[in-house]
Amino acid sequence: MKDEKQKVVLIGTGFVGMSYAYALLNQNVCNELALIDVNKNKARGEAMDLNHGLAFSGANMRIYEADYSTCSDADIVVICAGVSQKPGEDRPALLQRNTAVFKSIVEPVVASGFSGIFLVATNPVDVMTHVVKTLSGFDHHRVIGTGTTLDTARLRFLLGEYFAIDPKNVHAYVIGEHGETEFVPWSQAMVGTKSVTDIINTYGDRFNASDMDEIGDKVKNAAQEIIAAKQSTYYGIGMALVRITKAILRNENSILTVSTYLNGEYGQHDVYAGVPCIVGRNGVRSQLTLELSEEELEKLGHSCDVLREYYKDTNVAKAPNTNL
Repeated sequence: MKDEKQKVVLIGTGFVGMSYAYALLNQNVCNELALIDVNKNKARGEAMDLNHGLAFSGANMRIYEADYSTCSDADIVVICAGVSQKPGEDRPALLQRNTAVFKSIVEPVVASGFSGIFLVATNPVDVMTHVVKTLSGFDHHRVIGTGTTLDTARLRFLLGEYFAIDPKNVHAYVIGEHGETEFVPWSQAMVGTKSVTDIINTYGDRFNASDMDEIGDKVKNAAQEIIAAKQSTYYGIGMALVRITKAILRNENSILTVSTYLNGEYGQHDVYAGVPCIVGRNGVRSQLTLELSEEELEKLGHSCDVLREYYKDTNVAKAPNTNL
């Protein structure tokens, strides 16, 4: 039973935000959900629509349109807001516009007295999560992004399909940037208690390494394939957000590949990237450091170099670290 209030504030009621809200309602994850959007009528209408489905759900949830003052006692503030790239717009310009949007969000959230967990979904998620850390001054354990959580789920689904095994019994990760430089550290991929490498070496007549490369490419290109078919992706990332929210509110200490701040881990500094982390009531409790091969460390290093360059493009002003 959940006796204490569990409050989530969602900022941004677009496709991703509302896929998340709908999944929260259906899975009865929290008991209070506040919606904030620059278009207040949109937020009000979405709240009404969700409330009209309460009678058909197992949830007893208070859902309403709100302003930033309601963040003061929230457990989690989830950011799904952002701007789309204009035709001909380069990456630095897009990142600077999104940073301006985030500045208009993070400052009033912090000013409300909010002392919970920031959870970021807006792309490029690793960079924008880093921006939230800088703007908020929060300890990095309490500022996390969706990272490669969805990519890891896609990987486990495809490996489960390939090996004819329930994906829940596949233990493999996608790490690094949520984007072009992400990769699968195959040295750490397991099916049950057996490594994927050992399975391929033992059953070479049925499984082979080239298929693993193909699966890795499918995972990396999945979002673009979905976008080509239906213009955007939102159900999968909405479900990933719910999974992270559960881990936080229920203090699960679950291992999830969220975007977190690297400060010496894997030899990387001052960068957000997706790596396996133990996630609980206080955000990222710790990282589960993988024993990567030299080649995999080089790949992660390259991914982090790319992310550091993207972060520079935001031109975000350094905010004082208040260690709230």
